[in-house]
Amino acid sequence: MPLSLRHDFGRSKVAPVTALFWILKLLTTAMGEATSDHFVKTYNPIVVVLLSGILFLAVVYWQMTTNRYRALPYWSALVMVSIFGTMCADVLHVQFSVPYAVSAALYGVALVVIFRTWRSMEGTLSIHSITTTRRELFYWLTVTATFALGTAVGDLTATTLHLGYFGSGVLFTVLFLLPAIGFFALRLNAIGCFWTSYVLTRPLGASYADWIGVSKARGGLNFGPGNVSLVMTAVIALLVLLAAYQQPVGKRS
Repeated sequence: MPLSLRHDFGRSKVAPVTALFWILKLLTTAMGEATSDHFVKTYNPIVVVLLSGILFLAVVYWQMTTNRYRALPYWSALVMVSIFGTMCADVLHVQFSVPYAVSAALYGVALVVIFRTWRSMEGTLSIHSITTTRRELFYWLTVTATFALGTAVGDLTATTLHLGYFGSGVLFTVLFLLPAIGFFALRLNAIGCFWTSYVLTRPLGASYADWIGVSKARGGLNFGPGNVSLVMTAVIALLVLLAAYQQPVGKRS
């Protein structure tokens, strides 16, 4: 999981993998968890999921109609994937009583199928090769699956395995850093390390978001998911503006 890799701004549709990329990725996972919890528990969950799905499709379409990476549509799409992916994972458990272990296994299988199909059809899983519509479709399918999988795994460790939200956050922090150590110290495969850490950002960010937002009775700080969502949204907006500014002149959002 290198912090920085060579990136072709002129062709790639995906954000360059830098320290800012990982910070924004973790923040969007935390924001998505808090936002999903707030809206689903405050308003009619069916209406909320439906509207979120429509907005999710709209921003992904916006991103896919761009001819290169642009910070605003890319990170807008990722935010909506985070929110909608969280809702999809939660719906299986809350509405259909599917255990987290089962839903995590289902999403894990789905992710493996997507990876295998993507690799067999395109020959690579590198995000720096996202230069065609088909590759980008595979990319967003993968990202959505990682969010759903990460949500289920995070809830599994926090509730089913009784680690609590903070304990889960610590666990996933360690697991998130291991691929980076493997890449830099052992020269493990960069693509494998990247996607391993990418999957782990979801339960990592969500665990800390839940810990900050939920009540003290549930082991949290009782800040409230709505407040967590607002703060995270503001920070993400500022960092996305920074990401747009860092793009070469003439290629900014």
